[in-house]
Amino acid sequence: MKQYLFALALAALASPALASGNHAGGHGEKMAVGEPGDKGKATQTIRVTMKETEDGKMIFTPAVFNVRKGQTVKIAIKNAGQTDHEFVLDQEEKIMEHKKVMEKFPEMEHADPNSIRLAAGESGEIIWKFTTDGAFKFACLIPGHYEAGMHGDVTVAGN
Repeated sequence: MKQYLFALALAALASPALASGNHAGGHGEKMAVGEPGDKGKATQTIRVTMKETEDGKMIFTPAVFNVRKGQTVKIAIKNAGQTDHEFVLDQEEKIMEHKKVMEKFPEMEHADPNSIRLAAGESGEIIWKFTTDGAFKFACLIPGHYEAGMHGDVTVAGN
């Protein structure tokens, strides 16, 4: 019985560590949405605000933006809300995979260059080079936030 309980405890401790591995596709894997950029090469700053509304929605402003393939962008993010929010940039299917993992492990820490988690009142930035044209997503994947409307679209136009 002791061995069973020890094995169960070990599995419980290991699960979050295993789950936090490649949850957003950013740990050394080439991402379809692009790659971390050089701040000195940023040609545009996009200011994004995260907040809750009086009617219970959670939003990004703007919720849509357009960039060019090959462009390096500074995404300046401000959490103007009353609770923690995050900004995760990726392909839609990767966003949805990450969302499922976050539902199981809501306190998961992120160390990916395509994401940032900010407490209420905090600001941060992501410097990103968009290397592929197409349609991509950004979202807050803290459980319940996506469903409350906290997601948006990025269109990357070819040259």
